[in-house]
Amino acid sequence: MARRKKIYEGKAKILYEGTEPGTIVQYFKDDTTAFNAEKKEVIDGKGVLNNRLSEYFMTGLNTIGVPTHFIKRLNMREQLIKNCEIIPLEIIVRNFAAGSMSKRLGIEEGTQLPRPIVEYCLKDDSLGDPLVSEEHIAAFGWASPQDMDDILSLALRVNDFLSGVLYGVGIRLVDFKIEVGRVYDGDFQRLIVADEISPDSCRLWDMETGEKLDKDVFRRDLGNLADAYSEVARRLGVLPKISTPAGRPTLIN
Repeated sequence: MARRKKIYEGKAKILYEGTEPGTIVQYFKDDTTAFNAEKKEVIDGKGVLNNRLSEYFMTGLNTIGVPTHFIKRLNMREQLIKNCEIIPLEIIVRNFAAGSMSKRLGIEEGTQLPRPIVEYCLKDDSLGDPLVSEEHIAAFGWASPQDMDDILSLALRVNDFLSGVLYGVGIRLVDFKIEVGRVYDGDFQRLIVADEISPDSCRLWDMETGEKLDKDVFRRDLGNLADAYSEVARRLGVLPKISTPAGRPTLIN
């Protein structure tokens, strides 16, 4: 596919002008960052894996009636998505205590929460994506009360879907982050799941061993990140096994 005009480049993805009106091409890079990009590395194949895994999860959500920006995968690193106005929030759903929640509240990592807890962070890398309350969101006009009701509903539906799918392949969904965008049909607005859903944006633990299969492998120097992501893809059937000289599974188009 001919390269089109670049719209935006982030830490893990590049957005290009779409092939049709109202669309964007999302390109997944191999760049890997942690701690607000203080730790960086290029990990071969990570972008391919995230493209395929995000396609898998977004397609599943579309199938059950949870609207997303995903239209179709174009190739191994690119997908066609709907152009939408991103609400400047990261929506985090937590099923078990981990990461910043454990540090903030002194809860042992891995503790099951009494119910899924939804948190909001302002999307601003220069501020470290700070945690914000619904009061902040309303006061500064980042989203309306109706938006927040819709966002909460979307987030919990995504949680139900992901939890079930991953449980079926022996993976515990500890927490995850999504972004939400606005799309318009005339004067009518609706909210859709945007950005990506992949091991970059989820905490995924093996249910039997507790082995981490997400970006914490990179954050905490626990092993090979591509191997961890490949294991998730293999269990979900996204990574078929084919014969290679090294005898290791690889992605096929």
